[in-house]
Amino acid sequence: MFPTILRDPDAAKKLFETIIDSPNGRRSMSRLARTCRAMCEPALNVLWRELDSLLPIISLFPNTLMKRSRRPGLGLAKAPNAEDWSRVLAYGERVRRIAYIESSPSVSPSIFAIIAENRPVQYILPHLQQLIWRVDTAAGLQRCTIFLNPELQSLVLEVSTRIPQLATFLAEVCSTTQLSSFSFTSPTSLPDTFTDILRSHNTLEKLVLVAPGALSSSVGQWAASLPMLRVLELDLTGRSVIAVEGFFDDIVASGASTPSDASSDSGVFSGDEIDFTEIRKSSLRLTGDLRSGGVFTDLRQLSLTGEVANIAVFLKHLTSNLTHLELVIEDPPDMADWQDLSGLICERFSKSLLSLRINATGSSRFNELVRSTSRGGDPPCRHLPLQHFTSLPSLLRLEIDLPESVLFHNSDLRAVAQACPNIETLRLCPMARFPASSGPSLTLEGVAVLTQGCKRLQTLALVLDAHTESEETFNSLDVSSRSLLRLHVGHSVVNDSLQTTILLSHLAPYLETIKWFHEKNRPGYVEANATGWQKVSDWLPHMQGMRLMERARAVHLATQKPETREQSVDATVTRITADKSLQAKPRLVQRYVQVSPKLVDRSTEAKPELVSMSIDATPSIMDTSVDATPAVSHQSVSVRPNMVSTEVDASVHTETKAISAIQALPFEDDNSVNKYADPFHAFPSVIPAVLAGLLTFACRILTSYPLTIPMHMLDKSLSILHAQPKEGDNLSSEKHELRPSPAHSVSSSTSELLDHDIPPVCL
Repeated sequence: MFPTILRDPDAAKKLFETIIDSPNGRRSMSRLARTCRAMCEPALNVLWRELDSLLPIISLFPNTLMKRSRRPGLGLAKAPNAEDWSRVLAYGERVRRIAYIESSPSVSPSIFAIIAENRPVQYILPHLQQLIWRVDTAAGLQRCTIFLNPELQSLVLEVSTRIPQLATFLAEVCSTTQLSSFSFTSPTSLPDTFTDILRSHNTLEKLVLVAPGALSSSVGQWAASLPMLRVLELDLTGRSVIAVEGFFDDIVASGASTPSDASSDSGVFSGDEIDFTEIRKSSLRLTGDLRSGGVFTDLRQLSLTGEVANIAVFLKHLTSNLTHLELVIEDPPDMADWQDLSGLICERFSKSLLSLRINATGSSRFNELVRSTSRGGDPPCRHLPLQHFTSLPSLLRLEIDLPESVLFHNSDLRAVAQACPNIETLRLCPMARFPASSGPSLTLEGVAVLTQGCKRLQTLALVLDAHTESEETFNSLDVSSRSLLRLHVGHSVVNDSLQTTILLSHLAPYLETIKWFHEKNRPGYVEANATGWQKVSDWLPHMQGMRLMERARAVHLATQKPETREQSVDATVTRITADKSLQAKPRLVQRYVQVSPKLVDRSTEAKPELVSMSIDATPSIMDTSVDATPAVSHQSVSVRPNMVSTEVDASVHTETKAISAIQALPFEDDNSVNKYADPFHAFPSVIPAVLAGLLTFACRILTSYPLTIPMHMLDKSLSILHAQPKEGDNLSSEKHELRPSPAHSVSSSTSELLDHDIPPVCL
């Protein structure tokens, strides 16, 4: 079920416009558009209605076309096709206002050529109503033609340099559009054929000309001939009084000449004829049928910039009933010219003027900024008298914001209260800063005069000195305002916060908002004043509640019924009868009432909501691969024999023993002794033992040493293969398994060495 407010499109539009004008309004509106479908379309319409740049439109292209997807302002890398324009055209229908600044680097100029060459439709923003174009070159001015469409109503053109093609561009604008508002600002003069080009645009309701040549008599005559002109803005800065007077030289006041005044004679033979024009006007003036002549009779809003004297000269020629007047003057103004201007405004526009705004020119504000930032001392404060405003009974809004003429007195507030009894908003330089030596002259006593004389005052902004006032203000209930809701005190001075709170609760018991400057980095900040106004803001609601409660009690006591008594009165009257006849003729009145039923055609679309759904019935097939490779692991077993080197002394230990083999024979056996007495048998027995030791040593050397050298080399080779890997070498994750056989230990070792690509060792 839709919310109630969404059923009324006008109410929903007002709500969304209020949201988008609030702080962070565009972000809130973007989130609101994504909340639900019911609010999506209205929220998007408000969100895309006014754009300050072309960047949101360019970002609607696909990212594949962008030079850099995160920076769409750099342009497109290739031309878009028909499908790429779908989002641009869909959101382009929502845009009503767009602005472009050529000096800004946010949008590349190359994007305009791509849009002009590849756009699928003639107008990519078909419902665009307001176009703001600020350019510096002729190429930038030519890019504006892409967005000219028949529905365009307002064109704001700002040209910073002289462009020869300006007249051609204006002619194209006039041939393509039918504008109701046109604004042209340039430091260079208008084209010579400016009025001839725009003469066909007789539907203009708003005209803004800020350029040299705007005060020429031809421009004035053309502007005065516009039948629907309601808003006019001109710049009179640096112009003489004669130049301002020249603006009205060729203007013929409306009603001064009529078709009946013109003669059909060419004038060749009418030199001696009598002119009856003045006689006819005199007779019409006597009968009251003569239309009074006037200049810009339908003008309602006027904005003028320049010196006060020039503005006064310009206003003297106007006879229209202005409702809004905005003056941008040089500050400080000449007091004599200011007095003349104030009196002229009250004389010419007292019955029609609803709003009056007085601001300072850019040069005046720049001079004030230079003085405030330099060390030349405190900024000067001048008095701007308001007593010259004698009668403005219809004025609802008065705003004065000047950098130097910021000093006002209580007498000025009294004059405003007398001249503008129906005023609702009053702002008197709320941004003003006063030196410490001389503070503001306004007090709460002057505010009491305003609240007493202006019963409709709702918003008040000024700088005052909130010191303690007299008791007469507290004793009067006429100074209490029921309408004052908002108060802005700026850099006002407050000494006693409690007394100020009590007085404000008496003057404005229904005050809702009170504002002051509390930023410490703001020029003119005084911590004591900011702290005092903070206390006033905290205490005021409680004091207002007490004040209203006391007044309600007093009203209740004042409205009690008076004491009554019963008393009987003898009302016996002697009857006197008299016959009287009355003719009771009824008075008949015939009235006819035309009753015509108000018919409303409403159509209800009963189209059922259809939802298309597709089901994918394709069986799900999943391919799974199984690794069936047998796991083979290799493991190496070191078969290096544990070698122990032991030194063996190979020298033959020879021990010589002498054994006496002489047999003791008895001496008597002389024959036997003589038998072994041969010299050979008598050689010592050591010789055979030495020879046997040498033979054994030689055999050991010849048998074991040739086998010792290969075994030593084999041991060294195996130790190199099984050495630890160095840092940086890739460790092998393979595990080699060696299954030794007891019967073939030597052959297994040899095959393993061959598996490891070990060079064989020759034995």
